Amino acid sequence: SRYWGIPLPIWRTEDKKEEVLIGSIEELYNAIEKSIAAGFQKENPFKGFEIGNMSEENYELIDLHKNVVDKITLVSPSGKPMTRESDLIDVWFDSGAMPYAQWHYPFENKDTIDANEDFPADFIAEGVDQTRGWFYTLHAISTLVFDKVAYKNVVSNGLVLDKNGQKMSKRLGNAADPFQTINEYGADATRWYMISNANPWDNLKFDIEGIAEVRRKFFGTLYNTYAFFALYANIDKFEIDKNNLSKIEDRTELDRWILSLLQTLINEVDESYNTYEPTKATRAIQAFVDEHLSNWYIRLSRRRFWKGEMTDDKRAAYETLYTCLETLAQLMSPVAPFFADWLYRNLTITDAYAEQSVHLTLWKEADQSLIDTDLNERMVYAQDISSMVLSLRKKSGINVRQPLEKILIPSLSGDFEQKISKVADYILSETNVKNIEFITDTHGIVKKKLKPNFKSLGKKVGKDMSLVKQALENSNQDDIQRLENDGFIIVVGSSGEEFTINLNDDVEVFAEDIPGWQVTNLGSLTVALDVTITEELKQEGISRELVNRIQNLRKELNFEVTDRIKVALQNDNLVTAAVAKNKAYICAEILADELELTDTAIAANKITIDDVELSISVSKI
Repeated sequence: SRYWGIPLPIWRTEDKKEEVLIGSIEELYNAIEKSIAAGFQKENPFKGFEIGNMSEENYELIDLHKNVVDKITLVSPSGKPMTRESDLIDVWFDSGAMPYAQWHYPFENKDTIDANEDFPADFIAEGVDQTRGWFYTLHAISTLVFDKVAYKNVVSNGLVLDKNGQKMSKRLGNAADPFQTINEYGADATRWYMISNANPWDNLKFDIEGIAEVRRKFFGTLYNTYAFFALYANIDKFEIDKNNLSKIEDRTELDRWILSLLQTLINEVDESYNTYEPTKATRAIQAFVDEHLSNWYIRLSRRRFWKGEMTDDKRAAYETLYTCLETLAQLMSPVAPFFADWLYRNLTITDAYAEQSVHLTLWKEADQSLIDTDLNERMVYAQDISSMVLSLRKKSGINVRQPLEKILIPSLSGDFEQKISKVADYILSETNVKNIEFITDTHGIVKKKLKPNFKSLGKKVGKDMSLVKQALENSNQDDIQRLENDGFIIVVGSSGEEFTINLNDDVEVFAEDIPGWQVTNLGSLTVALDVTITEELKQEGISRELVNRIQNLRKELNFEVTDRIKVALQNDNLVTAAVAKNKAYICAEILADELELTDTAIAANKITIDDVELSISVSKI
């Protein structure tokens, strides 16, 4: 038998005819005293132990390891000496009794164990190698003692492999040093990367660059979002008053949308944590922060924070962003406890009624009354259309700062037009386009074609693939319009069988570009962008480029966001007309009281617009 293990609490006589099974310290202590009285045991190794005293100090007098208990001789009922059975059992059986042994059951806390309050466990987590170890002994002992399971759920952890999927080892030199990784990237970023990258029960291909990306894209984005809030909140001396918040119905559609989405996020994250799906939770939080809060809500709300005076609208924007950040701190706290607590404590530093830590707060329940599915749908349209337009700009090589005249959107229905019209301002602001127009007759403007998905169709149409392919490719514009409206079309096979061809699954719609336009589609949604740049649009674009260069200079010169400035710019044919026509707009954007074009040499900074280098002087007033 191994030396280290669990000594069996069984004492036997030499002839094996008598034995005793010891069930407690009290029982063993009293048995030793009887043995001393019988002359078999010289002294009690647990001398000084007080029966009934459950203090840690009292139990420090007890040592049940093999080297101690093997020296204990007990006396049998017939008066013979008894020595302990020398065999040991696996230490996992000791661990298997952990759920109730940790509460000193049955000598203490018997009521909470028997009432199923502290036992069985909601879940346990360990490596898959414990399937026949701890996972087994927990259930085995619990079944023997209580006739029930020891835990309700089990999370069996996968292995951490290198980025190529190989097992880490010192021999291969591909092992990552966890302490070095945590020192360099932080515990939160490391944990978030590991949990968001793969389910806990799956093997993880560990790549240090992945942690750097998480730190930059998620934590960096969330930090910048908080920094944006803190910067303007400090300028405006804004402090949250949770007892006098703006009415939700009085807030902008953008505010109500992000709060609606926030409630949906709370539901999703809560459900994911409750069902032991932390990967789903972290990915949902990431998507909310990156795609919705930072890249949509903040971008479209910036001007509300830039306003000089504290209006009701500005206060509502602060309150909405504060609510999002405070809720995010709580939602992410189980996975990123340090960053979440930093965020929460910074947000609530002036709130006398706030908890000292996010980990002491009560978990927020979603406010179902704030979830507006129609509004969510409209904003999805806005985001999709904006993304499509921006992709067309990129395809055409047209900078977003260059205004364009209009977007054409084929109308799917009157209800569709109404939904898009309600979010049109957001689309136009995000894409820097002047107008949105709806068209019902796309002939001559948008030419669409069908692209079969052979993998999906093969299972459905079999030997008729060639016939179906030809029918799809020969579809006219009316056929494609019906497909987009209904979501499917019927194609007749060679034997008269009717095949239902579903949009997106079996066939994809794509649009061909026409002169002066760029066209793209996403499912049944089609967008055409007018890429013709008139002289007026060109001048406006130059004005926006000039604003961008001066704003960058303000940052380089460490100006405060509220500093007023004066600007002297080298006169050049490139900027003369743009400045003359859009001077008021430029000055308002850069907080300039003076903007002068000069032919005099300026010994100052240089900026470049459309490959033209210009001298510029920017100074505080």
